[in-house]
Amino acid sequence: MSHEQNNRLTDDILIVDDTPDNLRVLSSILTNRGFKVRKSLDGHGAITSAKATPPSIILLDIRLPEIDGYEICQILKADPNTSHIPVIFISALDDILDKLKAFKSGGIDYITKPFQEAEVLVRVETQLRLQKLQHQLIQRNDELARFNRELEQFAYVVSHDLQQPLQTMTGFAQLLILKHQNNLDETSYEYLRGILESGHRAQQLIQDLLGYAQIEHQTQKFESVDCNVVMAKVLNNLQTIISEKKVDLTCEALPTVVGNETQLIQLLQNLISNAIKFVRPLLSPQVRITATQQNREWLFEVRDNGIGIDSENLTCIFEVFQRLHTDSEYPGTGIGLAICKKIVDLHRGRIWVESQLGAGSTFYFTLAASSERLNN
Repeated sequence: MSHEQNNRLTDDILIVDDTPDNLRVLSSILTNRGFKVRKSLDGHGAITSAKATPPSIILLDIRLPEIDGYEICQILKADPNTSHIPVIFISALDDILDKLKAFKSGGIDYITKPFQEAEVLVRVETQLRLQKLQHQLIQRNDELARFNRELEQFAYVVSHDLQQPLQTMTGFAQLLILKHQNNLDETSYEYLRGILESGHRAQQLIQDLLGYAQIEHQTQKFESVDCNVVMAKVLNNLQTIISEKKVDLTCEALPTVVGNETQLIQLLQNLISNAIKFVRPLLSPQVRITATQQNREWLFEVRDNGIGIDSENLTCIFEVFQRLHTDSEYPGTGIGLAICKKIVDLHRGRIWVESQLGAGSTFYFTLAASSERLNN
């Protein structure tokens, strides 16, 4: 027996028609093809049967006593236990309005009587294949989500356990430099400085990994957040580098959005930090932040005068560990923009970038508008 025939034996088809001859014909067609079939002459019996043991698919007549096919379909679609069952209507009604009503009630296909055996089999098998593919897709998405959770948990545990030995290593290197720097030859001193710098880079990477892994595990309390307050906190956090780099930063009045304040601070801080970092030597960074309302969301723009991004890298820069420059050119871990994307995704928004090499970049992201703001 073939794999396809084995699959058919597990497919349970419910036929609902008040005409016994139609039931016999359809049952014969499907049984001869290898399907399991059960039958019902009325709507109430069909609903009871479907709810007791959900079939793989339902072939449903429209004109039935007491309750018609449209209402049966609506009842089944309203029940979470039967809403997933594909319903194919079979009816002598051939008017376009009847077909539209069938689809609006939840049907996924329509066969007009008198039906042809080949048509019935093709439509049934097509819908069953689609159902199986959808089920496989859901399973794979669930597996992928579980894998991502396990990977993030692994990264969190490993990163956390690495912090202590790294702190010990950098601490001893620092002590050796402080205690013996006058007695060290140039080569030994450079070795120790290299250990110290590598340790600090590794510590920064661990901190960024922990931050990335912890985002989804933070309390997801979304509420109205005044982005002007968020920006004030971001500027306070970045005041040292803004002063050192002589940053020309302008920000228009920002809206109130729905979100998590801590995460929005991290989002804007990462984008502004990048705008300050990725500039050509001897050029003062210029950063402009604006927001415009579009229906029930706000579109934010963070524009800079930096080195720009090649068009082929505009998408990949939001992936973890994606670095376009060496650490000696522009230091970093390649996680900052991945954190931004994860935050925006958790807020059900979108993030993207437009850029021109040598002319700067504009990062865009959307956030849901606060209902309080919309009502004002």
